[in-house]
Amino acid sequence: MQRRLMILALLAALAVSGAALWTLNRSVPVANPSVNIGGPFRLVDHHAKPVTEADFRGRHMLVFFGYTYCPDVCPTAMQTVSEALDMLGKEAGNIRPVFISVDPDRDTPDVLKDFVANFHPSLTGLTGTPEQIKEVANAFRVYFGKVKPEGAEADEYLMNHTAGVYLMGPDGKFLTLFSHNVPPEDMAAKIKKLL
Repeated sequence: MQRRLMILALLAALAVSGAALWTLNRSVPVANPSVNIGGPFRLVDHHAKPVTEADFRGRHMLVFFGYTYCPDVCPTAMQTVSEALDMLGKEAGNIRPVFISVDPDRDTPDVLKDFVANFHPSLTGLTGTPEQIKEVANAFRVYFGKVKPEGAEADEYLMNHTAGVYLMGPDGKFLTLFSHNVPPEDMAAKIKKLL
């Protein structure tokens, strides 16, 4: 029964995430720097060091909102980002991939450190207080919410969340949004055009 509830919750989470991404893709023009996405933030990286958006200025950012306990969407997105950066070769040095947790209750800096170690070596994991995460998610127009199956333990939950990857310019301005299922070669080609 518990397994069935978790499967139903996962399916519901995927449906809501897909709907949120579809809505975002319809409402956000791609490659339109005038769209107001992004902004100032104060978070903590996977080394427990405080960071702000100013620490990333001067290089492009690939930003993804997710959580380390995510069963599929988040690791798949990080693998896509990693492969795209590998395809870019030396040009990848101009890009900073960033994973921002929408699950600050479980995603401590130590947990993020273990997670990001599985992907591209330049990946930075960020977390913060629930208020800080809500603020940065709002700035990026990211939806997220906790889904807890009935009868599950307190720490047995999934997170619905927007699953796109944002490309931000060296000045912090929004450039484009990659959908969840974009192939890494398409992501690399589009980034190369926008560098």
